Amino acid sequence: MSTLAEQLKSEISRIAKKELRAETKQLKHAVTQQRAEISALKRRLAEMELTLKRMAKASAKAQPEVVAEEGPTLRFRAGGFASLRKKLGLTAGEMAQLLGVSAQSVYHWEIGKSRPRASQLPAISAVRKMGKKEVAERLAA
Repeated sequence: MSTLAEQLKSEISRIAKKELRAETKQLKHAVTQQRAEISALKRRLAEMELTLKRMAKASAKAQPEVVAEEGPTLRFRAGGFASLRKKLGLTAGEMAQLLGVSAQSVYHWEIGKSRPRASQLPAISAVRKMGKKEVAERLAA
């Protein structure tokens, strides 16, 4: 005959398995739903990518050729910028004040660590056309 301890142990084991079965059933159901949602999202993404490709092809065919704007193209050379500043007798801070940037930006441009943005090139071009007197007047104002 089995002892009371063995019967208690088997009953606890049976109840624990029953509880675990209920918990895992819920988890399995949730996983199944999530996998279905993931596959639906993948299908939807594939459809959207296909639509995007079609639209890109259609817009490429429909766009006329872009005509380049007339006007001078502005170039920048670090050595030329440094020599311009020295020729005008300006400090990096004064040059920065003329251009509306920080002195650190001017320093980085001169050593070639960075380049000015395209929107800053016209201001540099304007300073290039100035003389020492005009620069001094601008800084004074």
